[in-house]
Amino acid sequence: MAPIGQLTQPTARIDALARARQRAALLPDCLAEARRVANTMIAGWHGRRKRGIGETFWQFRPYVDGESLSRIDWRRSARDDHLYVRDREWEAAHTIWLWADRSPSMLFKSETALVAKESRALVLMLALAEILSRSGERIGCPGVMEPVASRNAAERLALALAHAPQQTTLPDLTQVGRMSDVVLISDFLDETGTLEKAIGPAARRGIRGHAIEISDPAEEIFPYAGRTEFRDPETGQKLVAGRAENIAADYRRAWLARRDALAHGVRRLGWSYLPHRTDRPASEALAAAHGQLSGNPTPKKAPTP
Repeated sequence: MAPIGQLTQPTARIDALARARQRAALLPDCLAEARRVANTMIAGWHGRRKRGIGETFWQFRPYVDGESLSRIDWRRSARDDHLYVRDREWEAAHTIWLWADRSPSMLFKSETALVAKESRALVLMLALAEILSRSGERIGCPGVMEPVASRNAAERLALALAHAPQQTTLPDLTQVGRMSDVVLISDFLDETGTLEKAIGPAARRGIRGHAIEISDPAEEIFPYAGRTEFRDPETGQKLVAGRAENIAADYRRAWLARRDALAHGVRRLGWSYLPHRTDRPASEALAAAHGQLSGNPTPKKAPTP
């Protein structure tokens, strides 16, 4: 994705083959980290399970006047003086499409970040695949893997990503059905309106979506001073600032305005928007994303200074 004002460490352009090898080497570590994060958070969660039409037993609950007598479980009711209904778990064909940006701008990592943006995006993507597949959801990745209902969906997704070609644009969502959720994880450093244009048709078809913006703390704080060279990782264009501290205030205002516009555009289409910085634990973004997918968004926290 062509970044706007992207701050990068001076690096040589990496060819597509080298990037593919680098990503393939990164994915096993990301999968292990994703499982660790998922396992620490999944205890006590009921995922997306709820009462409804299905074959799997869900729970016993007291009978309510007006319900059909055929729904009463007489064996359970015989244990005491109350009537009980046997609820089944809701089952429906539901697919979660997960996508993580793997363009060159996602390689950036400042000294204040825990990991590179690409690594965090892949960990979140695979951790969501791990948790959601345990809840019985079908997991897919646009342009990379068709939806599968499997307990090892995260592992299969990691393998598919290792062999997937480099992708520098937002995914095509025309194949996504209405009974689906879409999760896009990226720095979204595109031209203004690119994300809205990409997700607009899907949103108007009633598809639920969630945008997770990954940023490095240096991109938001702008900790630079003195003569500094900034280079676009995708176009190679350079910008040299003689005294970087002189443009810091203007940069921060422009960055926050870009984020506000992005969030407004996404939410206007009915999708959720979640910002996440790479100096924060992955578990924070995972919990918030899972809450949005489950229809139980976590309370908003004050932004990190």
